[in-house]
Amino acid sequence: MNAAIANAPLPVTRLPRVSVFPSEAVLRLEASSHAELELAFVRGEMPETGQLVGWEFRGVNHPAWASLVGIKKFVKGFFKSSEDGRVMGYNCPVVQNVLDGRWHTKPSDTAPKRFGFYQVAATDPTSRDNTYLQSVLLDYSKGGNQPWDPTNGLRDYVVQVDPENSDLYLGKAYYAIGPLRVHSNFFILERFRRGLTDYSRR
Repeated sequence: MNAAIANAPLPVTRLPRVSVFPSEAVLRLEASSHAELELAFVRGEMPETGQLVGWEFRGVNHPAWASLVGIKKFVKGFFKSSEDGRVMGYNCPVVQNVLDGRWHTKPSDTAPKRFGFYQVAATDPTSRDNTYLQSVLLDYSKGGNQPWDPTNGLRDYVVQVDPENSDLYLGKAYYAIGPLRVHSNFFILERFRRGLTDYSRR
């Protein structure tokens, strides 16, 4: 082996920027207008699913009405199915305290409720849900939820808004009503804490 190669320093892997509080970048996005978020979204890039698996992300629903119905703050987690290798995800309810405070999952931080499961995959240009090809699609109809679960209609497109920050993402949510897709809101995701790593722990 070449001595220079053998003695070369190993590449440094950047550790995720995990914090108990939302970053200034999250708060800036939350304060942005719908038009500003739309521009940021279409300029976004497709996330690497490997950067998502095994992590939970603090979530912020953008519209003001989210606070009125108690869903301003939430958590999304991502894991890989031990059955078929698909990347999957889930939601957790969160205590609705101040936006720049801590995220506390319910009923507890150590045993959160997990619901609204979804499949995560690059947006398929041949599918009905193909509006944003630079995104990954969170498809709740493929999450294994009960047939009567209302979350089955959700279709979330997610992009990485800053190529230098793999801890921050922007989502655009739609709801499927037959062949129709109705846009409901934007949401923001930021890396929060370690989560599930495989489907068998669901």
